[in-house]
Amino acid sequence: MKPEIHPDYHPVVIRDASTGTEFLTRSTATSDDRVTWEDGGVYPRITVDVTSESHPFYTGVARVRDVAGRVERFRRRYPDLRR
Repeated sequence: MKPEIHPDYHPVVIRDASTGTEFLTRSTATSDDRVTWEDGGVYPRITVDVTSESHPFYTGVARVRDVAGRVERFRRRYPDLRR
C-alpha cells in the first residue's frame, strides 16, 4: 500500500442508541466523546441508531410502524388527491 494516502483507521467504541449496547471495533470515524473500555484504554465513542443488536433482520423481531397517522396527515395536507 502507498504511504500517506489512507485514512487513519483506529479503534472506536460503537454504541447502539436504542439498546445501549457497546462494542469495540475499528473505524475511520472519530468523535469527541471518549469512553474507558474494559481493557483500560480510552477510545472515541460513536453513537448510532441501529446496529446488529437492534436491527430487525438480525434480531428476528419485526416492529410495526404507525403509518395510519402518516396517511391521515397526507390526506389532510392534500385533500384534492383523494380517490
